[in-house]
Amino acid sequence: MSLSTRLTHVLPHRLLSSLARRLAYSENPRTSRWLIDTVTRRFGVDLSEAEQSDPRAYPSFNAFFTRALREGVRMPDPDARALLMPADGRISQAGTIGSDGEAGRIFQAKGQSFTAAELLADEEYARRFHGGLFATVYLSPRDYHRVHMPWTGTLLETVHVPGRLFSVGPAAVAHVPRLFARNERLVCHFETSFGPMAVVLVGAMLVSGVETVWSGVEIPQYGKSVRLVDYRRRGVTLERFAEMARFNYGSTVIVLLPPGVAELAPGLEAEAAVRLGQRLATIRS
Repeated sequence: MSLSTRLTHVLPHRLLSSLARRLAYSENPRTSRWLIDTVTRRFGVDLSEAEQSDPRAYPSFNAFFTRALREGVRMPDPDARALLMPADGRISQAGTIGSDGEAGRIFQAKGQSFTAAELLADEEYARRFHGGLFATVYLSPRDYHRVHMPWTGTLLETVHVPGRLFSVGPAAVAHVPRLFARNERLVCHFETSFGPMAVVLVGAMLVSGVETVWSGVEIPQYGKSVRLVDYRRRGVTLERFAEMARFNYGSTVIVLLPPGVAELAPGLEAEAAVRLGQRLATIRS
């Protein structure tokens, strides 16, 4: 385990993330320009795809980081049966959620796994995904940081699960046990034409916020207990490929599908680069 990964166990996660949030929202030109220039240079951000390509036009680092893309830069797979990739990034893992003796286990990395019940903080609801599919997508600092709907769905409820804010980079994923089930996260439950779909927005070190299109800022406020919000009577339906949420700084989105409804697209191996709108899975007729 690297020194940086070891340090994540003892560093004050929320304090550092709160400080990062303050910097990210600062409209001091010197601060915002330095942050934007540093990240653009270090991570090779392609601003030619952005709706606003001039880095000086962003009033804060957060505005730059959650930037919109130009219309047409990302398009959904034209096959009506294609369930879509929710974000730009890299596949951390994708595959089958365990069933029977595997107790709903989700593979994290070599030697590491967690259960759907741990991730969703709801053992009964997690059973609906046993034997189904999952895909974990890591968003690096260079990526587009808005998350879009893989499939048309009606929002049933969100579950804000408190936790740590470990880094979600490859080194931490390989060595921190049950990382995604330990980090603070927002679980979004949707009802779709094929049944339930969960989209989990996982916070991480220096992530200063998770926002949704239906409710605004969800993280922070950092939670001390699990908080469920029922949306069943509010009529929140989002179309396939529509924006649903956004991250500040890099993090991870996990999609869970029930058994028997879809087949994963070929080539979704660990570290494979993916783009918003490409085929994640094919829904069976």
